[in-house]
Amino acid sequence: MLSRTADHLYWMSRYTERAENTARLLDVNYQTSLLPQSAEVATYGWQGLLSISELLPAFKEKHRQITPEATMEFMVKDESNPSSIVSCLRAARENARAVRGALTTEAWETQNTTWLEVNRMLRSGEFERDPGAFFEWVKFRSHLSRGVTLGTMLQDDAFYFSRLGTFLERADNTARLVDVKFHALNSEFFGAATEEDQEYDFYHWSAILRSVSAFEVYRKVYRDVIRPERVAELLILRADMPRSLHACLNEVVQNLEKVRNQQSAETQRRAGKLLADLQYGRVEEILATGLHAYLTQFLDRVNDLGWRISQDFLVPAH
Repeated sequence: MLSRTADHLYWMSRYTERAENTARLLDVNYQTSLLPQSAEVATYGWQGLLSISELLPAFKEKHRQITPEATMEFMVKDESNPSSIVSCLRAARENARAVRGALTTEAWETQNTTWLEVNRMLRSGEFERDPGAFFEWVKFRSHLSRGVTLGTMLQDDAFYFSRLGTFLERADNTARLVDVKFHALNSEFFGAATEEDQEYDFYHWSAILRSVSAFEVYRKVYRDVIRPERVAELLILRADMPRSLHACLNEVVQNLEKVRNQQSAETQRRAGKLLADLQYGRVEEILATGLHAYLTQFLDRVNDLGWRISQDFLVPAH
């Protein structure tokens, strides 16, 4: 398969997934910001969001103060921010257009309609009227794009590269989502906590579970009150939870196997090693290391995998 075609399909899926996950991140923060809390704690929350997305310097160039309105505008509508929802959906559509021939009609129409519709919604002020409904719409369009790909595309290299992009991006974003709390409060979540902290924790972790559609899943698996260490276990180590780090790496390893070439052995080895760490990991060990330290290392390893995949498959060999 031409590396240029593979590149476009891989990035089309990554950008679609990134738009969805940005909507999920913003949604969890938006829901949490509606809880009774001091202005200082609320600001920490939005600062944590920018920090975890590595957008704080870019944001500060344009805005003096961190406010919910400015942060949401920057992460949803700002076309100069390459990670904003509108930029991601445009990039996904441009990548799809470049390989129009490798997609089914439905797959292309889904990407194109999403792009046209998001522009109409932002122009008409629908986002400002109801941010929550807008974030749901972005998630819905991403689900639709994934479902159409799965339901209509031939399962060949084009399909596997598209899936590879989706799950690598999802692994990165789930790790960031779980780590938002650390950036927001500058603390680890285990240790002595006041009753007030624990109450805030409950709402915070509930919001995180809802943002990855895992609230009902948590209740089904644990049949207990929401505990931070169990949320961490569910979103990091459970292979049967579709957005967990373990489930994402499972898919990455399987799809890498399908598209492997002469130079991809080292990339496969690293992906397999990361999967093994998740497969045989224990939540107690992760918490003993420190959740933030663990997730930071995980993000580094996922970024390294992304770079290696680009080198092995997507950049023409010279």
